[in-house]
Formats: sequence, C-alpha cells, structure tokens
Amino acid sequence: MASYPALDVRYASGPDTAALHDLHDRLYAALDPFEPLAIHDADAGDQWRVFFRLPSQRDDAVSALDAALGDRLLSLTAVDVDDEDWARRSQAALTAIRAGRIVVAPPWDVPAPAAGDIVIVIEPSMGFGTGHHATTRMCLELLQTIGVAGQRVIDVGTGSGVLAIAARRLGAATVTALDNDPDALGNARDNIDGDTHLYGKSLNIIGSRGYPPISVVQSDVSAAGHLRGDVVLANLTAAALRRFAESLRGMVADDGRLIVSGFSLNELNGVAVALGMEPTDVRHDGEWAAALLGRGTGGRPSDAYGS
Repeated sequence: MASYPALDVRYASGPDTAALHDLHDRLYAALDPFEPLAIHDADAGDQWRVFFRLPSQRDDAVSALDAALGDRLLSLTAVDVDDEDWARRSQAALTAIRAGRIVVAPPWDVPAPAAGDIVIVIEPSMGFGTGHHATTRMCLELLQTIGVAGQRVIDVGTGSGVLAIAARRLGAATVTALDNDPDALGNARDNIDGDTHLYGKSLNIIGSRGYPPISVVQSDVSAAGHLRGDVVLANLTAAALRRFAESLRGMVADDGRLIVSGFSLNELNGVAVALGMEPTDVRHDGEWAAALLGRGTGGRPSDAYGS
C-alpha cells in the first residue's frame, strides 16, 4: 500500500481576508521549492495538509516554513498518510462535480448523464487531479474552450489521468499521459483502462467505447523533449512550471497552446514570463489560477495578473 509523506500546517489566519490571502501567498512561495504533490484545506480554515513525493522534501519544507512564516505558524506536524485510507475517508465528502459539460464522479456517485454530458469516473487517490480540486476543474473548463478534436494532446503530471481522459472523450486524435510517479501512473492506468471495479461499476473503459488507447508514459518532463502536442496540459506548481519551462515550451507545437494551473493568480506573470508565452484566457477560483497560453509576444508582465 502506498503512503505519502505529508505535513500538517496550522497557522494564525489573521484579522481579515486580505491578511489571509497574503499569508497563503507566502505559504505557496515557501512550499514551491519542495514540489508539493497536493495541498488540502482543513474544514476549519486554519490548517493545510501538504503532501510531498519524498520524506526529505517534507523535512526540508519544515525548516523553510519555520524561517519564512515563524510568526504566523502555530504548529508543523509530519504525518504519513496511507493512500487507501485517504480514499476511504474521502468517500463521505466526494460527490460528482461539473466543469462545463464534463462531469467527474467517484464510483459511488455516478449520475445518469444529461444530453451532451461527458461523465468521467475517477477512483480517489493521492494522485493530484480527481477533478474536485479547483485547478483541475479550471483546466477542464479551458480544455473545452479550445476544441481539441483531432489534436495531439499531452497531459504533463497526469496524476489520476482525469485531464487525459477528458481530452480523449473530447475527440483528441492522440493523448499522452505523462508522469514520473509510478504510484500516480498506476492510478491513472486504472482510471483509463477501467480495471478497477468498485461498488459494482467499472470505470472509464476507453478502448471498448471506440476511443483509441491513451499512451501512459513514465518520465521526467526534462526527459520527454521528443514529445510534441497541439495542446499541452500542465497542472503543476509554479516552481515546477518555471523549472521545466524550456521543456514544456518545447513540447508545444508552433501553433499550439499550453494550459497551466497549480499556482496563485499573483504567480501567473512569473509563470508566463518563464514559459515565454502569452496568457489569452485566465481563470481563478479562490486561491488558485489557471491560464491558456499561446505563442504571442512572449509572456509580457501585466498588472492585470499580479506580479
């Protein structure tokens, strides 16, 4: 059973909304260098559970957070979370959600689709991207605005595979689901192939429904420079987007587009400048932002998107 190193971060929320947003921005900035896999808000609103790929990343993050935000931190607690336990506890909270005409559902809450709906069933896992996180929903929305039928699509950091499945169901000619985490890819394969049968329901059996298979590839972004897509999806962190900017830009065909998320609105300019691409559609939901980028004049900074 996979387990994930995590850090429970409790903080003093501050006197008002502006102070809380400032604190969250500082938390994102301090965590980014350690490549968090996911950040979950506690219901109480004064705690985050931050998941990491490696225990060493979590341990290094403790020192960085303490140095950057010691005056606002109440506690930092290292925990290890079993993937199976996380999924089981999520059952009570996760229900089907809608992003445009795409409905993403856990196996225990699969709705009957309305006319024109695309229903995607995702097995909850620590793979970031069940569809319930704001960044994934915004990527799904942006994907539906650009028309991917007949296009080559690459989903970088595929996690659960939800964006790759959505691209295929929207008519993409080829889809590549890329990740360097074998546990995430195992979950993605289950969701893509429909090998998991929970609650008496099989999942997204792409091949049997007339959709060509999705190519699942284990690789670091920097080692996947041979891939080219008309549409590239990258729901990562701001730090990862900046770190892999050259590789990501190289994946995008000359007239292609890049959909990015996993950062705050204030971080968008830095991401766009690093990628050398121009935001043409920007969304935000609470603390999170997403953008559709194209090869315009090169990611000029703009006051409209923060600094």
